[in-house]
Amino acid sequence: MTANIRPARPIATRSPLPAPERDLRLDLFRGIALWLIFLDHIPENVVNWFTIRNYGFSDATEIFIFISGYTGAFVYGRAMRERGFVISSAHILRRAWQIYVAHIFLFTIFMAEIAYVAATFDNPLYAEEMRILDFLKQPDITIFQALLLKFKPVNMDVLPLYIVLLLLFPPMLYLLLRLPSVALAGSAVVYALAWKLDLNLPAYPNGVWFFNPFAWQLLFVFGAWCALGGARRLAGVLRSRIVLALAVAYLLFAFAITLTWYYKPLERFVPNWLGEWMYPIDKTNLDVLRFAHFLALAAVTVRFVRRDWPGLRSPILQPAIRCGQHSLEIFCLGVFLAFAGQFIIAESAGGPLLQTAISLLGIAIMIATANLLSWYKVMEGRGPGSRVKPPDSDLAGGEA
Repeated sequence: MTANIRPARPIATRSPLPAPERDLRLDLFRGIALWLIFLDHIPENVVNWFTIRNYGFSDATEIFIFISGYTGAFVYGRAMRERGFVISSAHILRRAWQIYVAHIFLFTIFMAEIAYVAATFDNPLYAEEMRILDFLKQPDITIFQALLLKFKPVNMDVLPLYIVLLLLFPPMLYLLLRLPSVALAGSAVVYALAWKLDLNLPAYPNGVWFFNPFAWQLLFVFGAWCALGGARRLAGVLRSRIVLALAVAYLLFAFAITLTWYYKPLERFVPNWLGEWMYPIDKTNLDVLRFAHFLALAAVTVRFVRRDWPGLRSPILQPAIRCGQHSLEIFCLGVFLAFAGQFIIAESAGGPLLQTAISLLGIAIMIATANLLSWYKVMEGRGPGSRVKPPDSDLAGGEA
């Protein structure tokens, strides 16, 4: 007797299927975000002045998380529609496990790098600055806490955040496919409760997570909502000149405020009531001002960098696009390179020329690595020019 095996029931949705073609803007800005994160992770670096965090309330982290949510919904939303909730959820959880393994591998090598430098050059300040003193004192306990994602050295907070967001993504994606507006509203409620009730995950040895998952999930879910039809629903709003004017005005306001952080005489132009209302602009809990600043940047960018912009095919932008297409590998590499750059600058008391050289060399290494990974995919029959369509590479993964 032959058993009748029925295929997984497709999910009926209200939102339209996302366009099957690849949006190179996502890869471009994700790659640029990776470069900016690398530069921001090197303290006392003159090149940092060219990153967006010095000219507004948000930085590259918002870009990275939004695009991760967008591409996650793009990849796994189609899988959930075509193959059902169980199979697509299994793919999402498998990707979460892969990123967890990558995080632990990165943690191990990063700890060895810092400990070796601190011991070889007899400078315990490296261990203190990178928050690994507890690891050196109690490695057994600290490793266990790292496995639980509670202990995180400096610059290693993004991957644990993304792992948690992926673990919670299957039910949210299911709701986004059926009732997108309800899903987005629910995400906003969780965000508000995180602020109201001071919700966050505990960290080791004390404190809480630097990136609060209960707050940052709003940006991730908003990216997923945009991928599943939200961007099309907002298209008319984004074409409005009024919206463009408001976005530009807010960006100019944020720029003016950030100038007062670096040039103290300008502080007197900020009214006391405004400063009391505005500060602190909390990154841990994704302050509303940061979220609004990202939205303003996105509105201006989408207005002037369209999906069919010819510049996306320009050879000049291909290095950033390729880095964006291999975001997990390039992010991990950037963490190593940032500490190496910090060490060289500190030990040599390097000035602006050395800082610039190290920054450019680090980005060059990231580009070379991305090109090598792209070459391997071509050789495997998975890249441009092959018969098999390349996956939408991202931290979300493209294997679904």
